[in-house]
Amino acid sequence: MTSVRRGSGSDVAGSRPYRPGDDAHSIDWAASARLSSAHGADEFIVREYLAEEAPRVVVLSDRRPAMQLFPSPLPWLDKPEAMRQAAELVVEATLAARGFFGYLDFAADEPAWVAPRTHRELPEAALGDSFAAREDNLARGFEFLAESQPPLPAGTFVFVLSDFLMQLADAHWIAALERRWDIVPVVVQDPVWERSFPAVGGVVVPLYDQTTRRFAPVRLTPREAARRREENEARAQGLLDRLRSLDLGPVLVTSSDRDEIFQAFLEWADERVVSRGHWW
Repeated sequence: MTSVRRGSGSDVAGSRPYRPGDDAHSIDWAASARLSSAHGADEFIVREYLAEEAPRVVVLSDRRPAMQLFPSPLPWLDKPEAMRQAAELVVEATLAARGFFGYLDFAADEPAWVAPRTHRELPEAALGDSFAAREDNLARGFEFLAESQPPLPAGTFVFVLSDFLMQLADAHWIAALERRWDIVPVVVQDPVWERSFPAVGGVVVPLYDQTTRRFAPVRLTPREAARRREENEARAQGLLDRLRSLDLGPVLVTSSDRDEIFQAFLEWADERVVSRGHWW
């Protein structure tokens, strides 16, 4: 990541006259030749570069009860596994960039916070199986990060792992962006039950009630199932449109397969290059 400080890097910050002790490799020979010709004497110009800093990355993980659906051996998206795989890919990318990785969740109602530093693997907090966080845990997470000491510097990547079915107010996104963090929503949604709805009209199906945490038999008519599908698909597309309207390029995860999640991150990176003109 490019710093605002001068130092060793690849981005040119400006030029200045040569001073004794400067690295000869920093001399701009073309500019020096023009200046020497104009002054009729040997003059040397050196380039100054912006320093490069290791990126800082934080994963904010949503641990609401809904995020523990749908565990194996159910044939749908295993959200806990998808979140773990996504977080591991972020860790590996951070290490490859010689960066610092941090983690935050409110699974036990108290912050499980690991400040950004060099990790060789996921912090233990990210591997927990507790999903008892309150519905507002993401909002609390942003507030916690805003008050953390030392503060997260501008340019910190914050990957937010959630299904976002519990909508986060725009004010929280905007407040984080105003701190110049690079926010990346990682949308973890089941393609069958959350991004759409199956044709189960006339069939009794067990649906999970998150309030009672029990399965209840439900019979929907074909028309009710079709209406639910339309509503879910509109909600799913509306979420992505809303995030993009805030200049938040989302990563869409609909599988717990590592290769498919990796592909989702590659697609996000390609989209980012087109929209912003640089890699993260």
